Amino acid sequence: MIDERVYEMFRDIGRDLFEADMVSSHGGNLSVRFGDRVIIKRRGAMLGRLAPHDLIETGLEKNDSGVALASSELLIHRTIYKTTPALAIVHCHPRTAIAFSLSRDEIIPIDNEASYLLKKVPVIWEEFASGSPEMANNLAKTLAEYKIVMLRGHGSFAIGQTLDEAFHWSSTLEESCEIALKTKLINEPFIEYRGMSEGYKKW
Repeated sequence: MIDERVYEMFRDIGRDLFEADMVSSHGGNLSVRFGDRVIIKRRGAMLGRLAPHDLIETGLEKNDSGVALASSELLIHRTIYKTTPALAIVHCHPRTAIAFSLSRDEIIPIDNEASYLLKKVPVIWEEFASGSPEMANNLAKTLAEYKIVMLRGHGSFAIGQTLDEAFHWSSTLEESCEIALKTKLINEPFIEYRGMSEGYKKW
């Protein structure tokens, strides 16, 4: 039985992701780790309308949930938890960030908040299908050094100690990409305002 407070965390973050246009009706994923246990969204569940039965509890090492409905990306979540100190993962499909991921190997924010919080966000790519061991290992290795990573053409994976924290990194990235896009649309010379701005590219 999933604790009511855990369900409420999933429900609220899932709703916020959907209302912020960061997932489609059935896209994205959430999970949290408690010791050697993982709670993850059920496969096919709608993040914006999560019900208690949409959460699956299983083992960190193997599936002992008794159901075959855990997310198809469960392997990725397990690998990230084993490789990083994360206790929560938010995977979503931020539209502007995905668009930027198609043309670059890293996203370097130009706005103040994301520059401070994220510095830069790596963009990685895997030819293997979603949920593959290769993708899981690549994501986990990168998230051992960063708070959030973009999977080219797919979406972002963010880690934190809570779902709130991982959602913060996710929404900060998308806001930053929206600002960068609007700057391109305005198409006026950019006036650098940050001290040691070159450091953001080297971090």
